[in-house]
Amino acid sequence: MVDVGVEFLLENLKQLVLDNVELIGGVKDEIKNLEDDLREFNAFLKQAAMVRSEDPVLKELVRSIRKVVNRAEDAIDKFVIEAKVHKDKGFKGVFNKPVHYKRVREIAVEIKGIRDRIREIRQNNAHGLQALQGHDDSLNSGEERQPPVVEEDDVVGFDDEAQTVIDRLLEGSGDLEVIPVVGMPGLGKTTLATKIFKHLKIEYEFFTRLWLYVSQSYKTRELYLNIISKFTGNTKHCRDMSEMDLAHKVREILDEGGKYLIVLDDVWSTDAWDRIKIALPRNGKGNRVLLTTRDNNVARYCNRSPHYLKFLTDEESWILLEKRALHKAKCPPELETNGKSIARKCKGLPLAIVVIAGALIGKGKTIREWEQVDQSVGEHFINRDQPNKLVRMSYDVLPYDWKACFLYFGTFPRGYLIPARKLIRLWIAEGFIQYRGNLSLECKAENYLNELVNRNLVMVMQRTLDGQIKTCRVHDMLYEFCWQEATTEENLFHEVKFDGEQSVREVSTHRRLCIHSSVVEFISKKPSGEHVRSFLCFSPEKIDTPPTVSANISKAFPLLRVFDTESIKINRFCKEFFQLYHLRYIAFSFDSIKVLPKHVGELWNVQTLIVNTQQINLDIQADILNMPRLRHLHTNTSSKLPTPANPKTSKTTLVNQSLQTLSTIAPESCTEYVLSRAPKLKKLGIRGKIAKLLEPSQPVLFNNVKTLQCLENLKLINVGQTDQTQLRLPPASLFPTKLRKLTLSDTWLEWDDMSVLKQLECLQVLKLKDNAFKGEHWELNDGGFPFLQVLCIERANLVSWNASGDHFPRLKHLHISCDKLEKIPIGLSDIRSLQVMDLQNSTKSAAKSAQEIQAKKNKLQTAKSQKFELSVFPPDSDVQTAS
Repeated sequence: MVDVGVEFLLENLKQLVLDNVELIGGVKDEIKNLEDDLREFNAFLKQAAMVRSEDPVLKELVRSIRKVVNRAEDAIDKFVIEAKVHKDKGFKGVFNKPVHYKRVREIAVEIKGIRDRIREIRQNNAHGLQALQGHDDSLNSGEERQPPVVEEDDVVGFDDEAQTVIDRLLEGSGDLEVIPVVGMPGLGKTTLATKIFKHLKIEYEFFTRLWLYVSQSYKTRELYLNIISKFTGNTKHCRDMSEMDLAHKVREILDEGGKYLIVLDDVWSTDAWDRIKIALPRNGKGNRVLLTTRDNNVARYCNRSPHYLKFLTDEESWILLEKRALHKAKCPPELETNGKSIARKCKGLPLAIVVIAGALIGKGKTIREWEQVDQSVGEHFINRDQPNKLVRMSYDVLPYDWKACFLYFGTFPRGYLIPARKLIRLWIAEGFIQYRGNLSLECKAENYLNELVNRNLVMVMQRTLDGQIKTCRVHDMLYEFCWQEATTEENLFHEVKFDGEQSVREVSTHRRLCIHSSVVEFISKKPSGEHVRSFLCFSPEKIDTPPTVSANISKAFPLLRVFDTESIKINRFCKEFFQLYHLRYIAFSFDSIKVLPKHVGELWNVQTLIVNTQQINLDIQADILNMPRLRHLHTNTSSKLPTPANPKTSKTTLVNQSLQTLSTIAPESCTEYVLSRAPKLKKLGIRGKIAKLLEPSQPVLFNNVKTLQCLENLKLINVGQTDQTQLRLPPASLFPTKLRKLTLSDTWLEWDDMSVLKQLECLQVLKLKDNAFKGEHWELNDGGFPFLQVLCIERANLVSWNASGDHFPRLKHLHISCDKLEKIPIGLSDIRSLQVMDLQNSTKSAAKSAQEIQAKKNKLQTAKSQKFELSVFPPDSDVQTAS
């Protein structure tokens, strides 16, 4: 199997040459010739990946290409650092010129040797390189297609199953009871448990609900700490406790709270349950545990009457296949025979059905294509113990560019909820998303993710209010495929399983490292590997690290591109860190650091910078606007950006054309000097004393926001307001003209100020959180929100609200969390586009009015119109929530 990452290495090499032309002047011609040589391999590599030949000669050829490309990349990367350091020395570098020129000659010789090796590969493998030239890759291009939008449906046939388990959870005695759900991999245990966990009756009945992913490699201590962190948000005070003391702590926390439900997902052994149950109080409150397992012995050990998950019938299998393969469209009659045959061969296994449906999406809608899948399924499903074969069928028809993106899911821990924003930016930093066509890298990566979801290879776990993917993951069976394929056949990444010196020695031959535990122990052994480009840590809890950690990582992996250590705390920066000039993605956390030093600005390749801190404010001394490739800055606090005493005389005038996200910065940083240098900004988050931004007499700072002609998303988060100054919104004319999303938090505005927001013609999403507006009455008179699709009002003292459908003609989603609101305006039932209404912590009268809206919407329901969904929490006994 060919390495899907090789083409990306070639593309990265070409980009490296373009981005660093000034630094590589001494070997520019040699590098250009090398680039020409490597370009010839591109077509062959793509075709070899699609053919997926098991020919050992072809495999050896691919390994040879991989080695020579990696060797070239290493040589260029090391030389760029050498040239950068020499250039930064300035006048002092004059005395070091002989050494520098010697290094230039050495790199020229090295590149010549690489080119000689390429010619040798070409000559010795002429037949193999030509054998695939005629291969048709038209079915596997996937270029610039807009993915269809597909909603995640419940798995067919699960409603009755869910109700049965829910009844068991709600009935019974006041003792602690365990309800095991047992079934083979891919039968839908986790899907069923998720459906139950989110059910409104369960949310209402159980004051505390916890989801714990156990797995085969569980660690009891980590499970205990996970429970504690969900309640306290901090486990620092518990890290030195013994396992028994942690169990006692968990028991205390759960005992003090109300009735609880704990889901233990994917339990493999009776020992796991024995270790967990000692921490669960038996206090007569009717506590419950929902446990999923593939092992019948484990299930019966926990309860003599487990719930056995059924296989789908042939009819249910066909309904599910048709829905997933054709996106709810009716199957053409000519395909139905093969379709029903495929569904029957899946033997009632939901995961098999949805994965094969993904393969059908990739194949097309012709009789010939469906016949081919029908014939293949017979081979793949004779034995249910070989699930990788069915995943292989969908994987093989993926367009070339998507394959590495899919396999990358294996770098995260099993069961990990992956933020879509993080995943997309990692893909970009790794070089998986290439500049082609008119789409931005982010849009292209988002399309890839949506396509993987549409092909049933990725599960969406959470969506934003406006329907975007918020978190996702892959099913365990697909995760196993990703991990196996990426770590063995593809050599895409290496998972460090720390076992002393052996783990330290292994890293020297891999390009990407991911480590899920024992991070500090591994780093303390001072591993070394100049080949390593990515270092990703996914510790289950935030870990304090010794001061030497960042120095050890920087020295060990000098050519890093991805440095993702959000799960460990960096206590100080070392000078070596600021020489990681190839870094594209940086994510780290710290407690005590209050300053982001200016040397961070020297990392000129950085695209994404994420800083998490426990500090109230962060002083960013680095001139991040002078980082030419920076696309996204995220901090979880109020960050102050550097501004010269006299901006007009400042020598720094670079305009950052790449920066898209600046979140969150202090209001006083919204100066003309700062924002004029980020003209392409799409998202701006401002946190702090918003009064400084909205000064009524002279709204100078907000005038600067107005100049951001590309801004689509604005967040204003008010904190630390000590005076009683009444905030007022500036005129609508001072808001950016393309603003689509606006979030206001803790601003205590008057409802009259909504007249300003009504004038924002492009506004589609409006989120009002934590008393964004104050006052008991909101009266909408003339005009309205012509383009608003999502309205969210949380934690306001609103009592009455008068509005009609004319005020929100395009509203799709209404989310209300106001415990004093008496009713929802009945006129909203006239909005044809309204699809979802969520009420949380509502009054009974508000819930009743929502039910009236639902009844009116149902009367107007047509076969083609979108179903209306009403969700009320806590659910009133007289109010039914349904769709």
